[in-house]
Amino acid sequence: MLARQRQDMILDEVRRTGAVQVSDLVQRLGVSDMTIRRDLDTLAARGEVEKVYGGATSVLDRSTDEPGFEAKSVYQPEEKKAIALRAAEMIRPGTAMGLSAGTTTWTLARHLDDVADLTVVTNSVRIADVLQQRGRTDRTVILTGGVRTPSDALVGPVAVRALQSLHLDVVFLGVHGMSTRAGFTTPNLDESETNRALARTANRLVVLADHAKWSTVGISTIVGLDEADVLVTDDGLPEEARATLNEHVSELEIAPVVAADGASTGSSEETNPKEDDEK
Repeated sequence: MLARQRQDMILDEVRRTGAVQVSDLVQRLGVSDMTIRRDLDTLAARGEVEKVYGGATSVLDRSTDEPGFEAKSVYQPEEKKAIALRAAEMIRPGTAMGLSAGTTTWTLARHLDDVADLTVVTNSVRIADVLQQRGRTDRTVILTGGVRTPSDALVGPVAVRALQSLHLDVVFLGVHGMSTRAGFTTPNLDESETNRALARTANRLVVLADHAKWSTVGISTIVGLDEADVLVTDDGLPEEARATLNEHVSELEIAPVVAADGASTGSSEETNPKEDDEK
């Protein structure tokens, strides 16, 4: 197969699913890892894909662009794991909690095995599946209804109505972007409304967002920066962004990312938590 033919096939797959992984392409096309990486370099140089860790995704540049779950799952996987581990430390046995749809909250769901007696409300089929597959008998999983989005969230009036009468101890909210002007945002209007309803159920709202979400803006604001009780992000967040966020969120948690060799890329820190009366 000629290089151009391979690249056309790769591009077709990216356009169809939103993302590709090098390992999958090696098996599918029967070529070496280096060959696939060169093909991705060529496509990226032409501006047709965006290279990410382990593969490539479609090029997104509009506030309404919404990548699918598979596409988002290859973005910052180590950062998401670090954020999930830090978030899991906040959860106590017996907690009634909410998890919005998303790959970071999905990663958190995979790290809840050691927490007993949880009640989890979610609008994500994938998260519900993860929690059910763990096989714990002391766990209640409540899945809202709704219309499924490209990122596998259940949204719309059915989901909103299911959430309106609930009161949860803590909600963990995944977002598409965060900025000073727009707050925490999503590219999907219906998902924004559903996530706002989920946030309103929370006694404590914890936003999970890796550093790449900073200055990314979706079309619709879910909540403002000052409405988050805690923001958990990773140590790739620039110092200037940390200073800005400290002025708005009540508590900024920085999770250290562990490199492939097991070394931490930074130190764990809690940056200037505000007093409760400042919220």
